[in-house]
Amino acid sequence: MLDRISPYVLLVSRVMLAMIFVKAGWGKIAGYAGTQTYMEAMGVPGSVLPLVILLELGGGIAILFGSFTRSLSLVIAGFSVFSGLIFHFDLQDGGQTIHLMKNIAIAGGFGALMVVGPGKFSLDHRFSKSW
Repeated sequence: MLDRISPYVLLVSRVMLAMIFVKAGWGKIAGYAGTQTYMEAMGVPGSVLPLVILLELGGGIAILFGSFTRSLSLVIAGFSVFSGLIFHFDLQDGGQTIHLMKNIAIAGGFGALMVVGPGKFSLDHRFSKSW
């Protein structure tokens, strides 16, 4: 039974993981100046914001469609931990601690996705068959 539902579970899992990054990327575009100011206040150069948007929005869309899934999962997992440590590492603030743990949990999801791959309903699977 697990073999029959695995492709669907992987598809839903990819969609759920991708949603937060697509939304975050769009949010950074919509609030570009505010995001840049916040990044700089946290010691991160605002000039890297376009790269963050590219990773969040572009990477999120790629994960959604199951494209470059394994390599992007590794990159996004690292990004999630790194950004969590930079922006949310305040163990005295319960809200920030939850955000940090969310980032770590997301990294875990991407780690699993990197290992198992995107599944049958993905561009990676489709194009791997044509080579």
